[in-house]
Amino acid sequence: MPDAAGCWGPEPGADAAVKAAWEALATVMDPEIPVLSVVELGIVRSVARDASGRLAVTVTPTYSGCPATGVIVLEVETALARAGLDARVSVVIAPPWTTDWISDSGRAKLAGVGIVPPPKSGKRALTAPDEAVACPLCGSADTMQISRFGSTACKALHRCNACLEPFDVFKCH
Repeated sequence: MPDAAGCWGPEPGADAAVKAAWEALATVMDPEIPVLSVVELGIVRSVARDASGRLAVTVTPTYSGCPATGVIVLEVETALARAGLDARVSVVIAPPWTTDWISDSGRAKLAGVGIVPPPKSGKRALTAPDEAVACPLCGSADTMQISRFGSTACKALHRCNACLEPFDVFKCH
């Protein structure tokens, strides 16, 4: 359930181990964008007890072919083990991750390092025209997409025509 800052976290009334797991997961940074935790990025979908009472953590990568998924799972397992928690980590791709799952604090951190977070407006049609993107450095709306592929597959590369700086923009999906 998202908290006041839009981050996913324990359900009200969750037991101490579930709360401890969420705290441990909040320390795991995304390997491609290390200013964001995997919780802020919205890829940790749930932490709960399974039928046997063991912790079960569900992770949804930003896209099904994300090359960082294996690293993220290993870091999640390591953080949970360091916290003294026995958990099973599962990767699920349905429902697919959406940029709407990035927390408010995550969006602020992205903007702080010059990556334009997508608008929190729900899914848009694949055929919709690209939205105007303001430069995260100077604020100019006079920008253009240089390449549909940015520093990672989930971002596009743009350039500001005012300050001439390149910057990444998260693709909506």
